[in-house]
Amino acid sequence: MRRNEMSRRQRALLVRTLLFLFALNAASLALYFLLYPSSRSPAAADSLRSLPTHAKDRPRSSLKPWPQIPSFLPWTPSPAPPIRSCEAYFGPGFSRRVDAIGSGGTDDGWFRCHYSETLRSSVCEGGRIRMDPARILMSEGGERLEAVIGRGEEDELPRYKSGAFQIESGEESGRRAMDDEFLEKYVPRGSVQFHTMRALMESMQVVGHGQLGCTEWIEEPTVLVTRFEYANVFHTVTDWYSAYVSSRVTGLSNRPNLVFVDGHCKTQLEETWEALFSSVRYAKNFSSPVCFRHAVFAPLGYETALFKGLTEHISCQGTSATDLRENPDDHKTARLSEFGETLIAAFGLLEKRDLPRNPSAGYNVLFVRREDYLAHPRHSGKVESRLSNEKEVFDAIYKWAASLGKCKINIVNGLFAHMQMKEQLQAIQDADVVIGAHGAGLTHLVAAMPDTKVLEIISSMYRRPHFALISEWKGLEYHAINLAGSSARPAEVIDELSHIMDSLGC
Repeated sequence: MRRNEMSRRQRALLVRTLLFLFALNAASLALYFLLYPSSRSPAAADSLRSLPTHAKDRPRSSLKPWPQIPSFLPWTPSPAPPIRSCEAYFGPGFSRRVDAIGSGGTDDGWFRCHYSETLRSSVCEGGRIRMDPARILMSEGGERLEAVIGRGEEDELPRYKSGAFQIESGEESGRRAMDDEFLEKYVPRGSVQFHTMRALMESMQVVGHGQLGCTEWIEEPTVLVTRFEYANVFHTVTDWYSAYVSSRVTGLSNRPNLVFVDGHCKTQLEETWEALFSSVRYAKNFSSPVCFRHAVFAPLGYETALFKGLTEHISCQGTSATDLRENPDDHKTARLSEFGETLIAAFGLLEKRDLPRNPSAGYNVLFVRREDYLAHPRHSGKVESRLSNEKEVFDAIYKWAASLGKCKINIVNGLFAHMQMKEQLQAIQDADVVIGAHGAGLTHLVAAMPDTKVLEIISSMYRRPHFALISEWKGLEYHAINLAGSSARPAEVIDELSHIMDSLGC
């Protein structure tokens, strides 16, 4: 009996000893790999990278969430919007999916394009894609403007060597990922003489499994953008819009990272890119090849409805998302308002949008001014005069408003070139009337309130439809004064403004 009891104690002691040693060994291994992560075997490291890729963000995502905005409408309509409808131009018209490599559901790399027959361009995306900055010929990008004065535009736009981009696949290694026939169908040059995004895709090669050779992997979705006129507000807004649409078309549940595949210097407008997206980097900031688990290739800003509408007849009236939910209409759109609300939400201004109006504060008339400023290395610092007597007109309006007794009118001096973007957007938000000479600063109308009135002063040399169209697509009341030259009669401007104020009850 005593012998059996001793045997049981010995067995129990042995089990406890083995469990202790197992736990100690596991803890030691965990500590070792924590302190020396690079000592994992190549096969183990590669298996970690081979987690299935998909177009959705991962649960551990640290990306910024999309803001909740009043004008948002779903981006996955069924059926797809009709060709040349307002939704096809401004929203989810990229409805034809074309798989070039893989299907996005395996451990292989994959690449596909979402083609818009209306815009004749594509939002493309892929997984397990490598970018080699050494094979992209361009300046570094992101420098201070003052450090690169005189640098040519040709130095800032990318030229690609073969293999600048690679995609991992079990298909034939070494071949081009997309042939000319595919690109001509789904990424056509159109009227864009130097199509940098198409050139990027022409450089993409297929490589076999385990041949990407990246030491840095970006796990979360990243949008790749090439900018052209990066210091001009109108053209920059077309790029913002393209990147936003690309994020929505590809179903990203959070705001993606962004990489500039260009060598432009840093300008004031970059703060909006940083506010809109989760992070911003330049391609040349990577010191060695980098791999993207999920990359989205945004169309050029020239391929958006905002730009194409300048030459194509896009008959779309802006309205509210509520109206479209209740009364769908192919000739109306709320997409530009959705984008404008996303812009102001990125700067924390959306909450102020629905605050009740204070009648005693009066009406705000925002005069958007054109002032000298240094925009990019090739800029003289002198802006073109679109209204040669702008100061005279501004001063006359200011005196007129001050002399009125029946209501209070606040004339706001909109010196946008010298204001932070948040201040510019706040001024647009607060404006009951926006007035100004034809110029890129009026592009801020995309963020205007629905009941804002617009008065554009247009010289004979700049009879262009940019802001009449934006007003139409936003549903804003638009007025214009067409000049015989570049000088306006202050009395005529005040007369037109007076009629607008009468309509507001002032």
